[in-house]
Amino acid sequence: SVAVKIICDREREIRAFVPEEYWTITADLEGSNPPPFNAHLVKIDGKKAQVKNKEASDRIVQDLEQGSFVIEQIRKKTVKRNPQPPFITSKLQQDAINRLRFSAKKTMMVAQQLYEGIEIGTGGPEGLITYMRTDSTRIAPDAAQEAQAYISKEIGGEYALAKPRFFKTKNKAQDAHEAIRPTSVFHAPDKIKSYLSPDQFKLYDLIWKRFVASQMAQALIDQKSILINGAGRYQFSVSGSTIQFPGYMRLYSADAPDKTREAVLPELPEKSALNLKKLNPKQHFTKPKPRFNEASLVKELEKNGIGRPSTYAAILSVIQDKGYVDFVNRSFVPSELGFIVNDLLVASFPDILNISFTAQMENNLDDVESGSMDEVRLLTQFYGPFKQALDK
Repeated sequence: SVAVKIICDREREIRAFVPEEYWTITADLEGSNPPPFNAHLVKIDGKKAQVKNKEASDRIVQDLEQGSFVIEQIRKKTVKRNPQPPFITSKLQQDAINRLRFSAKKTMMVAQQLYEGIEIGTGGPEGLITYMRTDSTRIAPDAAQEAQAYISKEIGGEYALAKPRFFKTKNKAQDAHEAIRPTSVFHAPDKIKSYLSPDQFKLYDLIWKRFVASQMAQALIDQKSILINGAGRYQFSVSGSTIQFPGYMRLYSADAPDKTREAVLPELPEKSALNLKKLNPKQHFTKPKPRFNEASLVKELEKNGIGRPSTYAAILSVIQDKGYVDFVNRSFVPSELGFIVNDLLVASFPDILNISFTAQMENNLDDVESGSMDEVRLLTQFYGPFKQALDK
């Protein structure tokens, strides 16, 4: 019901949203060395550029066409980027939704098959991954050592670490199970592909690559940004990056595969003049926050401490099965029933239909389990006010 409230609140924001016009201006520029490049207007008179209508855009374009463009500053730095930890349940669901177009329910069903065991020619079914319902990033030391041995042997010594990398688990995580990882990294996806269904292979490949990448060397990325002065008052900016050493990104990058690459920038000295080839003013309108899809709703539930690894997929299924929300164009839209039930519950039980209440209840149940809170006292504190509201 809190998930339905989150979806209803977002839908109301969307319906109440009033778009505002704004304009962006980019410049096609060329220096003494190739390639030509495209820079964005970022500041006017030292302040953030805010171009609200066509009249303002036309005035700026006129100024720029009569002025000159000069490189003001070039910034270069090498950034070290660390891999992400192995999957926990929520992150596996989000990645499978975004990269594989699996639903949360399908992700957990296929993960269950990989966990329970598959015949891969070793004389009996073999569990290929660790338990898939977990919010811990902990991994066993022997698994980390095995990953280092595999990386050194199969990928290259320069990609291995001197000692394994371990990740801190969030305070509120239940640490009974390890992170989701392959039971043996030597069961490389391509080696066992013939034994797996297409869906099993896709999910196993994702889990395997994320885990092995988590034990690989940092990526080294050269970043360069050029600040350009146009007609005295206007500052343009363009950024680009090249990968000096891919490290873990050879196997798995945090960016989705279809993420656009940054520009390749020419080698030019500071204070050098640029030729303006073309100005590109463009009209836009602000947009409301998007509706929740499965991945973003799981992320929102996790962020607010609602649910557990075992319940994310169930929550997403139940709210659809009950008819509270519809799944339209891969996004959740509240139904009329969803709005009515949500509004009635929020009005009648404001303390319970509250994100912080649900998150606190999860923490209280953890305290009961650990023995630091008495369960009868917890139930009594809840039930007295609840019964009064229910009777009313």
